[in-house]
Amino acid sequence: MRLSKRLPVRITRTAAIRGTVSALALLAAMSVMGCPRTSGSHRAKDDARSLPASAAPSSSTAPAPPGPPRVVPAVRSFTAAGGPGWRPGSGARVVADPGGPLADAGRRLADDLKLKTDAGPARRGDVELALRPGQSGGPEGYELTTHDGKVLITGADEAGVFYGTRTVVQAVRSGGGLPEGTVRDSPDRPQRGLNLDIARKYFPADWIKDRLRQMADLKLNQLGLHFSDDQGFRIDSDSHPEIVSEQHLTKTEVRSIIDLASSLHIAVVPEIDSPGHLGAVLNAHPGLQLRDAGGTVARGAVDIADPDAATVVDDLIREYADLFPGPWFHLGADEYRALMSKDPQTAYPRLAEAAQQKYGPDAKVQDLATGWLNDRAALVRSLGKTPKAWNDGFFTDGVVTPDKNIEVEYWTGKELGARPPTEYLNEGRPLVNLNDEYLYYVLGEPNQFRYPTGERIFRQWSPAVLRGTTPVPAGQAGPDRILGGRFAIWCDKPDAQTPDQVANGIRLPLAATAQRLWDPAVPQQSWQDFTALVGRVLRAP
Repeated sequence: MRLSKRLPVRITRTAAIRGTVSALALLAAMSVMGCPRTSGSHRAKDDARSLPASAAPSSSTAPAPPGPPRVVPAVRSFTAAGGPGWRPGSGARVVADPGGPLADAGRRLADDLKLKTDAGPARRGDVELALRPGQSGGPEGYELTTHDGKVLITGADEAGVFYGTRTVVQAVRSGGGLPEGTVRDSPDRPQRGLNLDIARKYFPADWIKDRLRQMADLKLNQLGLHFSDDQGFRIDSDSHPEIVSEQHLTKTEVRSIIDLASSLHIAVVPEIDSPGHLGAVLNAHPGLQLRDAGGTVARGAVDIADPDAATVVDDLIREYADLFPGPWFHLGADEYRALMSKDPQTAYPRLAEAAQQKYGPDAKVQDLATGWLNDRAALVRSLGKTPKAWNDGFFTDGVVTPDKNIEVEYWTGKELGARPPTEYLNEGRPLVNLNDEYLYYVLGEPNQFRYPTGERIFRQWSPAVLRGTTPVPAGQAGPDRILGGRFAIWCDKPDAQTPDQVANGIRLPLAATAQRLWDPAVPQQSWQDFTALVGRVLRAP
């Protein structure tokens, strides 16, 4: 019977593990008896960007490991078929239209596997990339078929095909090649990423680019950049150069970061937090500083009753909306000092008076802050972006209602005004999960924060666990309600770790987050196996 006529067999994870163990035992026995085995001898020029030498066979004759490809995040569906599978052998090529939309993905895959690219047609030993409009799985889904010594990766969109190439690279790193059969894979959540605080701590452009490459390996698609805070303003500004910190990214550097991110199908989300966390802006504009009834400065907070404060912030939003081409803009809105006092109306009478003048006699300071957020959101939408804001910037029982089109980034239940996530969901608001119980890597561990562990995320967290350790009801936890999540690095004590220490510290937690965002189900593999797999497939920090 020809292999192409054999019926596919659905392999469960348990069966796959048993098959892998049996295959390894047979391979060991063959080695003892003197049977030849294919091994790789090519040393990569750059271990951070290419295949490890030990995992790059020079021939494609040896059978590939059975069972689903061992990758992070794990593939969601694999149908096995009879046959030897595929290994990157001598003369293998990556086939894609050199002038088409998949050319960059093809070149990147060829670079990773140390293969050549070609326009085709594909032949035995090759990996072929192709778009199939309308293919199931959405824009980030892909189908990867290994048959008759060839690999075909298809998807409805470029992103899906790119993720298929990442599966190939990881499968070669973990097991030397791909098993015979078909992978059908797609993410459960549309937003999956990393949030990086470069305001409190300067990170070089090259360090950020290394994180982007690592994110791409994990099929993450969103990098949040928090670049303005009390401690620094870290991107060059044309509209307000007086606010920029000495250590900062130039716009040329930012554009190179964005270009790399775009090629890796990662959207970069800029954040200018307001009306709090603006200390770096206020250092150059002290007249905009918020003060309480006794004249005491409210650290980092602008006086939202002063129209000049809105002018400066809006100048910056316009400038950076133009610099960052992605679909989102983060407006912050958290921890405004006036709303963290026990009695904002008494403590900040100027704001209370301005609220009543603008919104009527029943208006309070929270209404003035909500109006500030709504005004910034309207500006962002006029610039073609979707606004985001932190959950403690949304208040109820006011005369002004927060715009329902703002994506709520839920991070805490500890701040004043931080309502349970079910309240936001009941209002029909889309949420993004940045649960500070699991996903906050806070340098120096202040305020009872502890560096998160990958094992805890791997075992306990899921997109439904928005606050503390308890998930929201299953009926509210779908991807249309909870859009995804990001692992977050916050640099409250910037000297507590070096950039290299940060990179090493987030390696396993970020991988675990990627796994649970791609597939929210509790992983069936052990933490020990997952850790070992990450060590094989994830590029070095």
